[in-house]
Amino acid sequence: MTQFSDLGLAEPLLRALQEEGYDTPTPIQARAIPALLEGRDILGIAQTGTGKTAAFALPIIHRLLANPVRLAPKTVRALIMAPTRELAAQIAESFRTYGRFAKLNIAVVVGGVPHGGQIRALSRGLDVLVATPGRLLDHVESGHCRLDHTEVVVLDEADHMLDLGFVVPIRKIVSKLAMRRQSLFFSATMPKEIATLAGEMLRDPVRVEVTPVATTAERVTQQVYMIEGGGKRGLLLEILSGKDVTRPIVFTRTKRGADKVAEHLETYGISAAAIHGNKSQGQRERALDGFKTGKVRVLVATDIAARGIDVDAISHVVNFELPNVPEQYVHRIGRTARAGAEGVAISFCDRDEVAYLRDIEKVTRQKLPVIDRRANPNAPVEEVARPAQGQRRPQGGQQRRPGGGQGQGQRAAGGGRPQGQGARSQGSARPQGDRRQARG
Repeated sequence: MTQFSDLGLAEPLLRALQEEGYDTPTPIQARAIPALLEGRDILGIAQTGTGKTAAFALPIIHRLLANPVRLAPKTVRALIMAPTRELAAQIAESFRTYGRFAKLNIAVVVGGVPHGGQIRALSRGLDVLVATPGRLLDHVESGHCRLDHTEVVVLDEADHMLDLGFVVPIRKIVSKLAMRRQSLFFSATMPKEIATLAGEMLRDPVRVEVTPVATTAERVTQQVYMIEGGGKRGLLLEILSGKDVTRPIVFTRTKRGADKVAEHLETYGISAAAIHGNKSQGQRERALDGFKTGKVRVLVATDIAARGIDVDAISHVVNFELPNVPEQYVHRIGRTARAGAEGVAISFCDRDEVAYLRDIEKVTRQKLPVIDRRANPNAPVEEVARPAQGQRRPQGGQQRRPGGGQGQGQRAAGGGRPQGQGARSQGSARPQGDRRQARG
């Protein structure tokens, strides 16, 4: 089995990985890192939870260490673009974790926070900038950031960028980059417009595909309840009462819907917090922190949280409303069953959402099991409120990867999760004597 020590990474990186307890790369890391160290462009098809953050962070830091330069004001050596503030913060934390012995200047530039601190950070010049496209373009057009010295650029979660309308800003940003650069492009799905964008950015790329396009996460028990809209709230309370529902995320299509569901749960004594685009950065961070630490039992989210939020041991994903973009279903249920753990995905479908269900089945190439609560309102919920028979949570001693997520008692490198959060904050011990893989 390949070890990080076999990949030719710089000693400070190996030391950081060793301190984190990671020695075994994930498949995407084992395939992408050697190509990136050779200076090749990468087209990566990978879902969250596969370890792609470490797959690009480690070789980028290696490159910066191998070619030290004096930073010019307002310049950026490595640029990583991400669709959401949460994902940007998570990626930056991964760079800080792996680059702890590299003395890099790293900053995050996102919307929803004041410009002042970002302008000051950019003015000094940066080794690594992690940014959302909209705010980055603001700084570029106002003269606070120059990209003509950028050596490597990463576009992460490209398909989500498309969903959020960032393709035009991305093209403007790419036009400001140096022609001689290394480009990395990661997407979980490959719709036509994203494939076109990849073709514009990349030169003779190495294609690294670790999961088929639009494939749902393995080890997720999926279930659909046909139910009229008025019965959804009662069914949600019924599901959340299950003893196996230990850490659930509930998804809605709209911001107002997320707030209303969270308020409904609070009315029935279930601690809940909503997270969506109208929330301030502070509100979003407090909601996530409360969910990670267990102060908040249920996180209610729009699709802004479907990717890029690294929370351990999500037991259940409940689609209170089906997404109108079928690929989002893949990303929503990918919040559970990460890094070898198992999970449950339950979806509610009313008469107005049947077309969405058919689109999901077409994109994922599977027929989802359905319980019709319209005809049988007393159909049992418990039958899907636990993992499928024969599936067990990974125990200490399994291989661990620097990947994008983990189950209870399992950790991989690269997710940027502060120590003390998530599963380990609930008293889970770090297994001894196992091979661990970096996550991200």
